[in-house]
Amino acid sequence: MTSLKTQYPSGAVDFVLNATPGAVAALLLGWGPVAAVALAGVTWISSSGVIAKVLTDLGRLGNRETPVILGVLVIEDLSMAVYLPLLTAMLAGVGLAGGSMALLIALGTVGFVLYLALRHGRLISRAVSSDNPEMLLLVVLGLTVLVAGVAQELQVSAAVGAFLVGIALSGEVAEGARKLLTPLRDLFAAVFFVFFGLSTNPAEIPPVLLPAALLAIVTVFTKIATGWYAARRAGIGSRGRWRAGGTLVARGEFSIVIAGLAVATEPRIGPIATAYVLILVIVGPLTARWTQPAVARIQSWRGQDGKDGGGKGSVEVPAARPAPAAPAVQEEFASSAD
Repeated sequence: MTSLKTQYPSGAVDFVLNATPGAVAALLLGWGPVAAVALAGVTWISSSGVIAKVLTDLGRLGNRETPVILGVLVIEDLSMAVYLPLLTAMLAGVGLAGGSMALLIALGTVGFVLYLALRHGRLISRAVSSDNPEMLLLVVLGLTVLVAGVAQELQVSAAVGAFLVGIALSGEVAEGARKLLTPLRDLFAAVFFVFFGLSTNPAEIPPVLLPAALLAIVTVFTKIATGWYAARRAGIGSRGRWRAGGTLVARGEFSIVIAGLAVATEPRIGPIATAYVLILVIVGPLTARWTQPAVARIQSWRGQDGKDGGGKGSVEVPAARPAPAAPAVQEEFASSAD
């Protein structure tokens, strides 16, 4: 949780830079304010599942910029506890009183669970701890289903409830649960995108491909800028800043959930959100791998051009050696991946 206390300004920058393009695009398309709020959420939230898998595959869990990436993702996921009830109230057309009540219930639920996680996380971890892997897996899954169900009944997203369970677990229990749940995470991620594909009508994508591609291009750069800014605030070197920005590009599960909620009010948001997520779920892993090398190559060319012209070329600052992730960061990673 330490990184959350230092990363909240980066979360605000993330919201402004990445929600604004979606809202502006919806208004330019003539969809109205409710659809603008929905499309803003689609372009704002990165995919924790995809990014967690990318960090693992690229061997970057111990990099210095990884806590920054995870901090931004955790802030986004917690923000969903406020955003989703508000969006649901707006889509349902309830008045100010109804929307305020839904928001208060959501904030109260999240605040209570966070209090338990911060103050009594060790007790919760001790209660679910087991030397038997099967027992630990069943207890963690059962607790997750219980909290997610209660959260759903209290008008908070079930996904946010499950995420809060991950925050509450700590120490050896969190490490053991992460190892046990990693194969399930990958399986459910694949199942999610299979279901996403089954619910997608390919004929609806070509007409919206151009606006979706333009929106994707804009938000690729805004996400890279977000990661660069967040890493810079944390004192990360130049290479780590670009790696952080490139890693945050992917969109996925929450974007699809938001679009699914909004389809009943604005059916046209479904195809453009589908095309947008398809583009960025493919581009995201590529930017995570190639943003920093591409920037280094451009800087090298610029330095060579300056040298040929008699000027001074830019000097690249070496990146700091990757350090092992702190225990708190590993716990946040476990909760984000779940």
